[in-house]
Amino acid sequence: MKALGIGLIGTGYMGKCHALAWNNVSAVFGDVARPRLVHLAEADAALAESRAREFGFEKSTADWRDLLANPDVDVISVTTPNSFHPEMAIAALEAGKHVWCEKPMAPAFADAERMLAAQRAAGRVAILGYNYIQNPVIRHIRTLLEEGRIGAVNHVRVEMDEDFMADPEAPFYWKSESASGYGALDDFAVHPLSLLWSLFGHVEAVIAAQAKPYADRPLKDGGRRAVENHDIASVLMRLSGGISGVLMANRSAWGRKGRIALQIYGSRGSILYDQERMNEFQLYTVDGRASEQGFSTVLSAPHHKPYDRFIPAPGHGLGFNDLKVIECRELIAAIAGAPSHAVDFNHGLRIERSVHAMAQSFREGRWVEIGAA
Repeated sequence: MKALGIGLIGTGYMGKCHALAWNNVSAVFGDVARPRLVHLAEADAALAESRAREFGFEKSTADWRDLLANPDVDVISVTTPNSFHPEMAIAALEAGKHVWCEKPMAPAFADAERMLAAQRAAGRVAILGYNYIQNPVIRHIRTLLEEGRIGAVNHVRVEMDEDFMADPEAPFYWKSESASGYGALDDFAVHPLSLLWSLFGHVEAVIAAQAKPYADRPLKDGGRRAVENHDIASVLMRLSGGISGVLMANRSAWGRKGRIALQIYGSRGSILYDQERMNEFQLYTVDGRASEQGFSTVLSAPHHKPYDRFIPAPGHGLGFNDLKVIECRELIAAIAGAPSHAVDFNHGLRIERSVHAMAQSFREGRWVEIGAA
């Protein structure tokens, strides 16, 4: 497969993550041609030029549409705020480009549907930035579940907590706008939903509650503005196969930095995982003598593929950006027509449908069926 030409829209936190992944994927995996970093777009021309130099892109522009017309660009990374995803992703697909779009798909479900329709019409590959499912530890947990190591799973709990919105006097910004979505549900809880999809399939029914810990936030230029979405969400769920589940998300949890706590309970054991300690998990099985049973801690190691592509020794650990490199490799595999473990727009729409069902449940105060389709 020839080297892919890469375009990048947005150069903030996630834009840099994508740039690092495109720069590193060939060196890490060794089985793909080094991508050519062709064209970078940022809202400000001077910033675009600076970021292009830092990230290694050949050209820069203040108009993201320039990437659509560039014949050397094969794939476009969309790493802008949520509300821009539909327009940019659809335009990229219609221009014949493959798309790597950050999560969530879109604040409005109708826009997410349009994104999927555009992908199907274009016949191009389009995936979403759910890199936590690429963790070798999560992949191994999936293998343990498939092997029946903890028996039949009957209950799953997952909590996602961070404190980037915990300070009531932190200035108002776009993540508190209704235009960005529901808040904790779609900006945030979609990550644990991607883990649930990876391990168990999609959510089939939900009943949800949301909370707004702070009614307003200060504006940088003075005054205050009402917070328009919710920073806390709690959801009861039914997963595929009738598994009961609980999801809790909180963007205002002091002391939590990157927590996704996953608890899986089965008929013959349990598995515990926490994203803040992403290079280990705990396993309990009923095998052996009762007097010696207890949770064992398993550290990530080269036999947890593809950890070995990064580090030859166990227990040294991978990081967030390493998972982005793995996700990049999965995208390249999909473009080449090979099997790929990534959240494409089809599965992404199911995650979006789950989120909107949760919001509907909160509005109407009842269980909402999502279905297994």
